[in-house]
Amino acid sequence: MTQKEITLTVNGTERELTVEPRRLLVHAIREDLDLTGTHIGCDTGNCGACTVYKDGQAVKSCLQFAVQADGSEVTTVEGMADLPEAGSGRDDDLHPIQEGFREMHGLQCGYCTPGMIMAGKALLEENPDPTDEEIRERISGNLCRCTGYQNIVKSIQYAADVYNDREPPEPQAEAEAAADGGTPMGGGGTTGGCGCDGPAGSGATVDLEHDYPTTGAGPASPADDPTSDGGGDAR
Repeated sequence: MTQKEITLTVNGTERELTVEPRRLLVHAIREDLDLTGTHIGCDTGNCGACTVYKDGQAVKSCLQFAVQADGSEVTTVEGMADLPEAGSGRDDDLHPIQEGFREMHGLQCGYCTPGMIMAGKALLEENPDPTDEEIRERISGNLCRCTGYQNIVKSIQYAADVYNDREPPEPQAEAEAAADGGTPMGGGGTTGGCGCDGPAGSGATVDLEHDYPTTGAGPASPADDPTSDGGGDAR
């Protein structure tokens, strides 16, 4: 098949590729440029896992041929930390959207996260102070099977606060720990805000090395179970 030479500027670096006209942009990004943060989910444009920022818009890279991006500027999730906005929040190394997803627990398995981040970037470039409803509308083309979307919205709002020089909210881990009387991860307790490290101020913790009794968990041995062959009459 005839091949075509194309030139892309990806994450600020000009890249030249030789591709077949049928090659999808997502495959060129992942396989030819080795930028595997852009994920492949459905290949039909439904899930949004492959979303990248191209020429000022969020696009699903599984719905475009690489040749259609010839001459374009493309940003993938790998390039977010190199953008001018990076480091403007509490973290010197992350873009505010990335920081928001980390601090507000906007991810679980993480598969949809790169696409969500790029969709969030496109929204904030167009509207740096969106409402919750506007955020939900703009990420409606990106599917998440883990989070229920609530914390994804909070994550993008966190970045909006940074964009608008407002103090972003308390990190989700610390907020949840304070709510249930636990200790945030890394805050000195054995657990991270799961409620199993004792009442607030008690100093009680769970010793993960201790062999706790199994009271109420059932018979300790078959001999103690009257319904077993090793016990009494099961009738």
